[in-house]
Amino acid sequence: MHSRGRGRLVRGLGLLALLALAIGAAFVMLVWRPAQATARLEAARAARVACSCRYVGGRTLGDCEKDMPPGRFPVSLSQDPAAHTVTASVPLAAAQTATYRKGWGCLLQPWQD
Repeated sequence: MHSRGRGRLVRGLGLLALLALAIGAAFVMLVWRPAQATARLEAARAARVACSCRYVGGRTLGDCEKDMPPGRFPVSLSQDPAAHTVTASVPLAAAQTATYRKGWGCLLQPWQD
């Protein structure tokens, strides 16, 4: 291959890499960040609802899962009975924990950025 042909190939690969980088940046800005924000809100809502169901209503966590309104993302619930907490997670996107406090009900823990 001549040096001129090799130069075109290198330039072409460089432009292809730049295009892939631009598409990746656009994906993060236009799709991932808004989706992650929505996932965080859904996790917070689910944690609060499930915590209230579990520790105020006295139901099992499995029974509380029936109360979850349909959302955009799948949410899984877990609990720590000793700490009176319920954590709701959206895989690879967000998690939020609500803690039961007597006299206060279930309070969301501060979001971690």
